[in-house]
Amino acid sequence: MRVWFITGASRGFGALIAREALNVGDAVVATARNPAGLAEKFGNHPNLLPVALDVSNEAQAHEAAAEAVKRFGRIDILLNNAGYGLLGAVEEATAEEIEKLYATNVFGLLKVTRAVLPHMRRQRSGHVINTSSIGGYQSFPGWGIYSSTKFAVEGLSEAMAVELQPLGIKVTVVEPGFFRTDFLDESSLAVSPSSIADYKDTPAGAMRDFAAGHNHGQPGDPARLAKSMVTLAHSANPPLRMPFGTDTIGAIEAKNAYVAKELADWRELAASTDFPKVAT
Repeated sequence: MRVWFITGASRGFGALIAREALNVGDAVVATARNPAGLAEKFGNHPNLLPVALDVSNEAQAHEAAAEAVKRFGRIDILLNNAGYGLLGAVEEATAEEIEKLYATNVFGLLKVTRAVLPHMRRQRSGHVINTSSIGGYQSFPGWGIYSSTKFAVEGLSEAMAVELQPLGIKVTVVEPGFFRTDFLDESSLAVSPSSIADYKDTPAGAMRDFAAGHNHGQPGDPARLAKSMVTLAHSANPPLRMPFGTDTIGAIEAKNAYVAKELADWRELAASTDFPKVAT
């Protein structure tokens, strides 16, 4: 039995993964701002511990981690799943919207991770799984602020993977593409209300219409992702990056090809900034 600590477990990917983990016999510490509905959602399961957690509250994060260890003795898998999206051109987003998004998607992830890691270091084992996005590898018009939070998650995950490997702790950053969840609903997506007319006929403006028209028509199957996440968490040698969905695979391949071509085109200028090599 492995012990999961899942943020944002009340709905979406978090709830589906929690249920799948329970189905395979694992224990789940399911956290949410309001955990009252978690017992109703999952039933009175002996391996379930619902815990109240607002990821932006650092003291509450430490309390939740301590409660998990008190109940199950350890935390094997931390799934940083809590987060939401923000749609709109970079210029359209207000300072308040940006700060609120970072408070959950980046600083919340950090607070929970810093609360759980002491327990993983003590047991010299564990697996931190950070939820990024297709937008954490390649940014898109209309998603710039949201993507910047996921780029931050990717950077943190890369560093943590190297820092924690000698301590027996693994790190994976998960990059789902467009899945048929409620991500494009109002419950998971904020849309900047300060729409600027100049962007209406640009890719950023078109993205607003695209998102509205594709809600619940995304290609990814959330139930299949939940099963795949359990397989990933049970793997003895998990990857640093785990893309999910053919759209993410395509985006990664296209960006890698673009970066390789751009580097080849500008390699000479890039290399020209070194001090000249001294002949020996």
